[in-house]
Amino acid sequence: MYSKLSNILNDLNSILLPKVCFGCNARLNRGEYHLCTVCRNHLPLTDYTFNAENAVDRIFFGRNTIKKANSFLFFIEKGIVKNLIHHLKYKNQEQIGTFLGDWHGQIIAENNYIDNIDFVIPVPLHRKKLKKRGYNQVSAFGKRLAHHLKAEFLENGLIKTANTKTQTKKGRIGRWHKNKALYIVNDPFLLENKNILLIDDVITTGATMEICANTLLQAKGVTIYITSMAIVPLT
Repeated sequence: MYSKLSNILNDLNSILLPKVCFGCNARLNRGEYHLCTVCRNHLPLTDYTFNAENAVDRIFFGRNTIKKANSFLFFIEKGIVKNLIHHLKYKNQEQIGTFLGDWHGQIIAENNYIDNIDFVIPVPLHRKKLKKRGYNQVSAFGKRLAHHLKAEFLENGLIKTANTKTQTKKGRIGRWHKNKALYIVNDPFLLENKNILLIDDVITTGATMEICANTLLQAKGVTIYITSMAIVPLT
């Protein structure tokens, strides 16, 4: 009886406040969450792993900072992934991070790509931006990754010291020099000799992740892996 009543209430709620797909804005059917079946099947998964060399690795070639890099989806202009991350960052749809973190985390865990991560650490927001947005857009993603990898999510492992704007169109070297002291390690002793998975939403040039990874090297003996929700395809 209770189950039937619950279904009726859910159906009424769907009629009055219909849930729509974050990818195409179509109305979701029962059993669909966040994305409709069509959009879910068209998500551009990279199929990159932590076992084989991939395009994310090649971004960081020549840098001894990062042991292995990966990314879950391709970020394509005017695509489903762009819509998802836009809703995540600017429309208070933090559950999208949970959805992507569970999916990506299950794939990593089930294939034993990396099974020795101690801490999952997000690229941080400056406190002013965090206060304005209310959350770090990669936190929910990171918490679910940590759950599947049996690691600890360390929200404040890194601290951003200045409220800078995104500089995706600036050159890698220019960004490196300008942002050299942009991040600091909160507790270097906690991270000593640990395996760290550094995460972000979208990798473009890789400069932000590189700066954060080099900052984490303030802790002795750390090993750094990288992943993200998405990566802009290399041209």
